Amino acid sequence: MLNTLMSHKFVSVLCDVDCTWDFEKPIYRVFVNNELFTERTWIWKDCYLEEMLQISAEPGQYHIRFELMNPHNCTLITNNLRIGQGQARIFDNDMLEIFR
Repeated sequence: MLNTLMSHKFVSVLCDVDCTWDFEKPIYRVFVNNELFTERTWIWKDCYLEEMLQISAEPGQYHIRFELMNPHNCTLITNNLRIGQGQARIFDNDMLEIFR
């Protein structure tokens, strides 16, 4: 198990998230590849949040996806997906590449 953990790299990924909604508080999920990383209920108006994903994974490419769970009468806006810490890059606006 220790050898497996040693090949993993740590990165933090940041993204600005905003949501407009009228009635029911929206819920969104964030996936890395097909693994659920977080689920949040949006309760704020007139502001955005900085979402942070802490990822420990082997070097490679990972798809990051934000998904509304109740998309009626709301819009989820994600901007500025970026690396906060670690040896990695973002490309195509939704792909994370962790370097060796």
